[in-house]
Amino acid sequence: MPPDYHTHTPLCKHAEGHPREYAARAVDLGLPELGLSDHSPMQTYFDDWRMAWEEFPKYLEMVDEARAAHPSLPIRLGLEVDYLQGGEAWVEELSKAADFDYLIGSVHYIAPGWDVDNPKYISRFTEGSVDEIWALYFHLYEKAIRSRLFDFMGHPDLPKKFGFRASGDLRRFYEPVIQALVDTDTAFEINTAGLRKDVREMYPAREFLVLAHSAGVPLLINSDAHAPGEVGADFAQAVQLAQDVGYTHSARFEKRRRTLAPLD
Repeated sequence: MPPDYHTHTPLCKHAEGHPREYAARAVDLGLPELGLSDHSPMQTYFDDWRMAWEEFPKYLEMVDEARAAHPSLPIRLGLEVDYLQGGEAWVEELSKAADFDYLIGSVHYIAPGWDVDNPKYISRFTEGSVDEIWALYFHLYEKAIRSRLFDFMGHPDLPKKFGFRASGDLRRFYEPVIQALVDTDTAFEINTAGLRKDVREMYPAREFLVLAHSAGVPLLINSDAHAPGEVGADFAQAVQLAQDVGYTHSARFEKRRRTLAPLD
């Protein structure tokens, strides 16, 4: 099994279980490493699904507690960081706030106040809007990659979460993003959480993976766990998918340096 680097804590207000429990689950599964990567704080209140900046020291404390409870398991420190146009300086400042092993780049907000994966905005996915939503998302996703602020990118095709897909050949969205990954030497993840959402499909789609592998883009496999029982969820299926399209290795991170390990 590969490591699981995309996990959350109750500080984000929509997850449960102490990091000690996530680590215990990783040990039970025989994972070689675990990464904790809760939603990054903003300088001031931004939304109700991330830790407050004042809680950041508590986050570091919880990670240390998990490490103390499971000394044989390498536990990496990360954050899932939202890319917002104009917010690059804050990400740079945040990256120096602790001794991070990695930062996950993600796009949730495609317009002010509109997080594309939030169920309360599902009515905005209409027959005439889906193509525009995908275009907005992937435009920002490419910009996030080209900012070079992140070690790997999370859930590459998140707008499909509720089962809505753009029309026609989706390579028009995938190819610019994959080129940006190549140009910046940035990895991306297979995120198994999509199997637990309405779309019932991992992020990203198989066609994205085929193109990424052909371009030589490294990947990780992560669960996006919001509860201890989700750590390593569906990893066997994800490993099989990665191998089916030709991947033989997955990425690992320590002190923001990437290495590759066999994908077994």
